[in-house]
Amino acid sequence: MRVSRFRSVLWPAGAALASASIVLAISSLMAPSAVAEGGAPFAVVTDKTVQTECGACHMAYPAGMLPTRSWQAIMDKLDDHFGENAALDAKTTKHITDYLVANAADAGGRGARQLRGVKPDQTPLRITELPWWIREHRGEVSPSAFKDPRVKSKANCVACHRDAAKGYFGDD
Repeated sequence: MRVSRFRSVLWPAGAALASASIVLAISSLMAPSAVAEGGAPFAVVTDKTVQTECGACHMAYPAGMLPTRSWQAIMDKLDDHFGENAALDAKTTKHITDYLVANAADAGGRGARQLRGVKPDQTPLRITELPWWIREHRGEVSPSAFKDPRVKSKANCVACHRDAAKGYFGDD
């Protein structure tokens, strides 16, 4: 009697734990795009300085979209930031670099799904150069869409993804 009562009390918790484990296992097998499209969004930029400085010209891209080495390379060349001079004072540059590096896709030794296909000796400078980004947009988005004056470029995520600023890049 005691065992069956114990089992009936614990079973709902055990079932919930088993269900959560299954969900986690399945989500870990999902394609890289599932990070952007599914229920697990990219972590949005929470640092006010990064939001202000980077967001003055473009969306403040989630740091988890690029590896550490990419953010370091981008921040090292702010005087020629994709054809623009985005140079900042040394203190602000260090602050932003530290934030991006701490939150990069490979921060803390983790291997992010969005970095699959990126070789360790590669330093992609554009999110649009990453294999997951290319897979997500190939076939679904016409190259001419990026020439539309309302979109302007591949880097203008918010033109097509209304909730990009919240970390969601699913189909809108």
